[in-house]
Amino acid sequence: MNLNSITNAPQEGLVLVLGGTGKTGRRIAALLEARGIPTRIGSRSAVPGFDWSNEANWDECLDGVRAAYISYSPDLAMPGASDSIRAFVDKAHRHDVEHLVLLSGRGEEEAQVCERIVQDSGINWTIVRASWFNQNFSEGAFLEMVQSRQITLPDVDTPEPYVDADDIAEVAVAALIEPGHVGEIYEVTGPRMLTLSEIAAELSRATGEDIAYVPVPHDAFIAGVAETGAPDDVVWMLDYLFSTVMDGRNSHLTDGVQRALGRPPRDFADFARASVASGVWRNVA
Repeated sequence: MNLNSITNAPQEGLVLVLGGTGKTGRRIAALLEARGIPTRIGSRSAVPGFDWSNEANWDECLDGVRAAYISYSPDLAMPGASDSIRAFVDKAHRHDVEHLVLLSGRGEEEAQVCERIVQDSGINWTIVRASWFNQNFSEGAFLEMVQSRQITLPDVDTPEPYVDADDIAEVAVAALIEPGHVGEIYEVTGPRMLTLSEIAAELSRATGEDIAYVPVPHDAFIAGVAETGAPDDVVWMLDYLFSTVMDGRNSHLTDGVQRALGRPPRDFADFARASVASGVWRNVA
């Protein structure tokens, strides 16, 4: 008999949400708090504060924590990320944390190194391995491009199964508070693959405006990002993602959302319509 199937009652105890003010973290925190789950936000602005580059408050953040959601900013592929993940996991083990849920990236060998650190920790774990977020176009790096009606990105025609951050959050919350998710790798995607030109077409239909995909050479795009004054780690990450992860390795759909939640993932068109209704693109020029 699977004892995990006996009850669907939320597991009790404090949950630490790292990146608790970010795209997935703030959604996870809101869902946990709505269900009455004691939640601690892990961010530099929280009290106690959490900073991946400074371990000073990590023990205080982990005090009394039953489960933790790990989101590493800006990306697990970044140099040094595995060292930080190992240090955090070691501290979590010393604080008797019972369950770790790691947000990982599809097709990123460096991220999978971090996954193995979590898997070998001796702590119960769940991996949520995500494709590119729909929300990159509504609250991320590409928001201003949509508002200016020109999605100016590298000349890439590789389809990507963009996933919704709300789906990621629901999968993570299920893993954090429900039985039956220990030892699972949920590779999460949307229900269909879209090229950047098809993304532009979807956004045009949703907004009623002509939003174009304007492909530029990769090196010119990266140089342009650097010229805007973007942090070096953001420039590095975009260079890595567009030159490596979007080479076709992720051009297939997975069933992670369905397996974790028992329902299909949210479609990009639904995301776009909801974003229009929210007013986030109200300043489309």
